[in-house]
Amino acid sequence: MSFGLYSAGFAIVIGGLIYAAHLVHMPTHWIVVCAVVLVGLGILKGVKATRQKDPVR
Repeated sequence: MSFGLYSAGFAIVIGGLIYAAHLVHMPTHWIVVCAVVLVGLGILKGVKATRQKDPVR
């Protein structure tokens, strides 16, 4: 799976969660904090899931 595809899917999930938090009237500063944390987790998981294995010598 490519990193771009993984990132696009994770961005859609984050967007949905941000919209849901807005609908339940969560304070904006907490929405931003959660979004930043989720973006960081998405990058870490995306790199881990799509990295190439080192060749065995």
